[in-house]
Amino acid sequence: MNYYSLNKQAPIASFKEAVVKGLAPDKGLYFPKTILKLTDSFFQKIDELSYNEIAFEVIKQFVVPEIPEQDLKLIVEETLCFDFPIVPINNHISSLELFHGPTMAFKDVGARFMSRCLGYFNTDNTKDITVLVATSGDTGGAVANGFLGVKGVKVVILYPSGKVSDIQEKQLTTQGKNIKALEVDGVFDDCQDMVKRAFLDSEITDKIQITSANSINVARWLPQMFYFFFAYKQLHKQHKNIVFSVPSGNFGNICAGMMAQQLGLPIQHFIAANNSNKVVTTYLETEQYHPKPTIATISNAMDVGNPSNFVRIQEIYKHNFADLKQNLSSKSYGDNATREALKTLYFDYSYIADPHGAVGYLAAMDYLKEYPNTHCVFLETAHPTKFLDVVEETIRENIDLPPQIASVMDKKKKAIQISSYDELKAFLLRT
Repeated sequence: MNYYSLNKQAPIASFKEAVVKGLAPDKGLYFPKTILKLTDSFFQKIDELSYNEIAFEVIKQFVVPEIPEQDLKLIVEETLCFDFPIVPINNHISSLELFHGPTMAFKDVGARFMSRCLGYFNTDNTKDITVLVATSGDTGGAVANGFLGVKGVKVVILYPSGKVSDIQEKQLTTQGKNIKALEVDGVFDDCQDMVKRAFLDSEITDKIQITSANSINVARWLPQMFYFFFAYKQLHKQHKNIVFSVPSGNFGNICAGMMAQQLGLPIQHFIAANNSNKVVTTYLETEQYHPKPTIATISNAMDVGNPSNFVRIQEIYKHNFADLKQNLSSKSYGDNATREALKTLYFDYSYIADPHGAVGYLAAMDYLKEYPNTHCVFLETAHPTKFLDVVEETIRENIDLPPQIASVMDKKKKAIQISSYDELKAFLLRT
């Protein structure tokens, strides 16, 4: 599979080159040159296939032959070491729980898949690769866990000071070994801008090989297609019109869902569930895309004022606004509405959600008012204990910490504080 830059000013890249570079030389995101639909027989026998078999068939056209089929099957097996259950909320709404992995967030899949691809490519490389990543919350912990101890790979994680939960901060700052955390005086967009600037700084790239583990990287982004196939397998016999409500920050998850649809997965519609950071909600209303300063919310992983992956979504629809709007709607909700949704889910349905899932639930409820003959699945992207203060204060109940969370709480935070790009550059050049 070859990949091209969405800025159309860079050479065509192989899967390996796209993974190792992360971002194209012209600052563009990589996108697959071809997308082949899966066969009818695949969908006819999907109930007989394991998750590993489904994932392999979904991803192989994007990876093989640069990673041979047998090696790819092993990577998939090591990636999918946990479950992806559908939990019914009522007759019309279900939750797809994506938090049963080692760091209890949906990003465990992409981080584990990418780390193993990079490890495969780096087997015979004598030069270290530095994974440089910005996080608004869960990416940091997933990347830290996924890349921990990977031979020849150093990881540098930038996160906004005071804008991630205590548990999220613990997960990304306590691993040690080849994982380094930089606490940035700013917001997520500041972290993301620093990362992008570093990729284009020849004084850095001439001396060290850097790549990204954000969803801008094809090996982090594409495996997120798996969830949608897994949900379909669980639901298609009971529900014909399936809609996904996706809590959206950098728009990698919902974009991966749209890629799954391009492969033939029969998804009726997507809803981008936004918090107060509603650039895309506004775009779908006005056809005007204007990045905005980030607003801090209780659903912090969605606090993104300029979502990187939206350009990929536009590419999927060939920049045709009418076609995009037919398949994508968006709603925005503030913190008060999010808290009320947490209460409704708990007191009416005995379901404990996290703030991001609550936003997804709200968007699903609103969609059903207009389209009642559909089944809405909202993505529950992180375990509620990762936002313990917000959830416990809202539902007035104490929540037990699962083992994955409890194991990091007593560890000592290790982070270096920075406030400028120059400080990041100096750190990279001396490590």
